[in-house]
Amino acid sequence: MERTGMSTRELQRAEVMGRVRSKALKVVNAAEILELSYRQAKRLWRRYRKEGAKGLKHRSAGRSSNRAKPEKFRQKVLRRIREKYSGTEQRRFGPTLAAEHLAEEDGLSVDGETLRRWMLAEGLWSRSRRRKAHRKRRERKAHFGELVQLDGSFHNWFEERGPKGCLMNMVDDATGTTLCRMGEQETIWTAVGVLRRWIDKYGVPRALYTDWKNVYKRQPSERERLRGEAPTTQFGRMCERLGIRIIAASSPQAKGRVERNNGVHQDRLVKKLRRQGIQSYRATNQYLEEGYLAEHNGRFAREAAEAEDYHAKAPNPSRLQEIFRIETERWVSNDWVLQYRGRHLQLQPRSRRYGPTQAKALVCEWEDTGIEVHYRGQRIDFKELVPSRRQKNEPPKAQNTVIGSYGRKKPAKKHPWRQGYDQSLLPEENRAENFARVGVSASAAP
Repeated sequence: MERTGMSTRELQRAEVMGRVRSKALKVVNAAEILELSYRQAKRLWRRYRKEGAKGLKHRSAGRSSNRAKPEKFRQKVLRRIREKYSGTEQRRFGPTLAAEHLAEEDGLSVDGETLRRWMLAEGLWSRSRRRKAHRKRRERKAHFGELVQLDGSFHNWFEERGPKGCLMNMVDDATGTTLCRMGEQETIWTAVGVLRRWIDKYGVPRALYTDWKNVYKRQPSERERLRGEAPTTQFGRMCERLGIRIIAASSPQAKGRVERNNGVHQDRLVKKLRRQGIQSYRATNQYLEEGYLAEHNGRFAREAAEAEDYHAKAPNPSRLQEIFRIETERWVSNDWVLQYRGRHLQLQPRSRRYGPTQAKALVCEWEDTGIEVHYRGQRIDFKELVPSRRQKNEPPKAQNTVIGSYGRKKPAKKHPWRQGYDQSLLPEENRAENFARVGVSASAAP
């Protein structure tokens, strides 16, 4: 029996039809075994009697598809790939991204999987090695806004055109909806910027999934451990006021959804920024808002398992301004002066009848609108004290110079005033001689 190029199903049919030929089975029994209609089984039996086992092969096997692209079109696409979208492993476009740009910029419409096969055949793409599964993947949350993963991705986003930066990336766990902002570092203000943009667009999420960084969450200090206090960062305090719970991941794999999303941006966004000629943070954020994020979410986001939206209603702008600020307590001296970041702030209370006694003031700082001082729940005016020229240019005092409480030098160790009781019992002439030796009159002696 000729079995070259036959599929498993075709081999099974050939074996059953062989049993029909040996009269071990009837055609009706063959139809039941092969789960075919009686008419289809009769047709297969007729072809088997005329041509043997090779007559059961599919008629289209070995022939090109009727829907295949013309060879001229295939060569044109591959030529454009070599010219614009090929290069080193870091610079080349993948089949999916290359198919998108071929359709948008070159007017060449081709399916991504078709382009993948063409590029593999021509050596323009290589299959990435699949690693073995390390652990079971966590199931997605069921509702939009139930959990949002937040992470900063440091990368050479502008390649050689501009500085390195950090892409603050937020990904909804249920839908994969993404929102990004570009900045220089992963700081409190960059995290606040992307979170506030998310709240303006979707609402307040129930929980944030972050990593163990001092920006989001930190370990308790020894004093906090002894007092049983929960450690809180400035960003954590802001989220607490909004009703957002922060969950810290113990490993990058735990928040794998945002980590994989970072990898997508490091491939697609870098190449799109190169095509647009963008080389600054501000232009990147504008491009993200105007086109990239809508296209990315339209392609990769999905529907949540449940229709209910778990986002809370966003507070009004004045309330958000009150929440998104850095708050620091500082002691107020009796002359109504406090120190903050090396600055001396002279408070100007409405009434100076009593000075503060062991009191603290709250210093509130915003990213772009300066600082305010609040004392006992009320905003208080202040002015910054400028050091005088003498204080600025005054040389440091010598370490061996000891000044007393009244501005006079302290007596030396061998000074008669430092003599003990035994010295005071000496005859009068000896005492006078001792005092004269150090330049002190005997009448001034104790």
